[in-house]
Amino acid sequence: MILFLLFFILTSCQLTQVISSHCNTITNTKTFEKCMTLPTQQASIAWTYHAHNATLDLVFFGSFISPSGWVGWGINPNSPEMTGSRVLIAFPDPNSGQLVLQPFILDPSVKLEKSPLLSHPLDLHLLTSSVAMYGGHLATIHNGAQVQIYAKIKLSPNKTKIHCVWNRGVYVQGYSPTIHPTTINDLSSTATVDLLSGTTQHDTSLKTLKTIHGVMNAISWGVMLPIGIVTSRYLRHIQKLGPTWFYLHAGVQLTGFFLGTIGFGIGIRLGELSPGKVYGLHRKLGFIAFCLGSLQTLALLFRPRTTHKYRKYWKSYHHFVGYACVVLGVVNVFQGFQVMELSRSYAKLAYSLCLSTIIGICIALEVNSWVVFCRKAEEDRLRKEGVFIGGHDKGNLTLI
Repeated sequence: MILFLLFFILTSCQLTQVISSHCNTITNTKTFEKCMTLPTQQASIAWTYHAHNATLDLVFFGSFISPSGWVGWGINPNSPEMTGSRVLIAFPDPNSGQLVLQPFILDPSVKLEKSPLLSHPLDLHLLTSSVAMYGGHLATIHNGAQVQIYAKIKLSPNKTKIHCVWNRGVYVQGYSPTIHPTTINDLSSTATVDLLSGTTQHDTSLKTLKTIHGVMNAISWGVMLPIGIVTSRYLRHIQKLGPTWFYLHAGVQLTGFFLGTIGFGIGIRLGELSPGKVYGLHRKLGFIAFCLGSLQTLALLFRPRTTHKYRKYWKSYHHFVGYACVVLGVVNVFQGFQVMELSRSYAKLAYSLCLSTIIGICIALEVNSWVVFCRKAEEDRLRKEGVFIGGHDKGNLTLI
């Protein structure tokens, strides 16, 4: 089951990347040579780079999140971040309602919201720019409406990499776009694009690390640790197994914690490689689960004997920390799917089916355990009353 889950998640993640790589090079007015789907907001770009005169002909495809909102795209000359970017922002004119395109420079004061964002001529070699709604002049601006921002820019000679930025906001105050939402998805709207190869820097390595991080944590915290608890709870009462249940339980738990530690370390590394992206809840749950797992592992070194007077307190601690660690781990696996934007993916479906199978087995074993317990309790009661001995009633057996 675990190997199947690993294969399915890897295949699903790769399939998701293939599907998300779809983009369009043809518009109503132009045809471009290359295109790319951007990492966030279902945005994309298409372009043609003329090497003989270092001219970039580009179109950005975005969508509104509000009828009174704005959509923007631009270039940062220095680094892949919002501050310092030169952008073109499309929004409905507050007087006529027609779609307009205005140039803006995002200086540090914009990020701090010290003053409203005002239009300024760009210090780029912007040759032409225009904006159009998807669907032509009859299209209206509404929530989800798609917009196309065209730009023709003169680049420096031999400059084939650009730092793209894009975003969208809820409303415009006068002719001043207000700050965009500050979710992780919105704060990640930057990419360094190679115009010749059509790829983004470090994109492949980060995706690989994210996939490994997600797979290892889903298998360890989300599958192996719950299975370890199942082996302890339901196999320890089978007398024929003897101490085998304990070695099986300890082996599964230690293997799961070892894989989870590697996944946790990769997650820390991903945080270092993604400055500005803080997955608050996912990060906190990960740290808490790792700390509880570490305490649970160390508890094996201080495990009292069965006859020790503190054994019952150790068992209570061991059970509480173990169940808490598993619950937090499973919750964080689902949180991880949301962070990786796989909330509606086959990978999440595969994990949900796997977890549902484990829960179903637990329910069946729990019901069976209660049936056996109730049956033994009833036999003990009848035996004490002298009515039931060895499977025969009192009338057929002489009592001594």
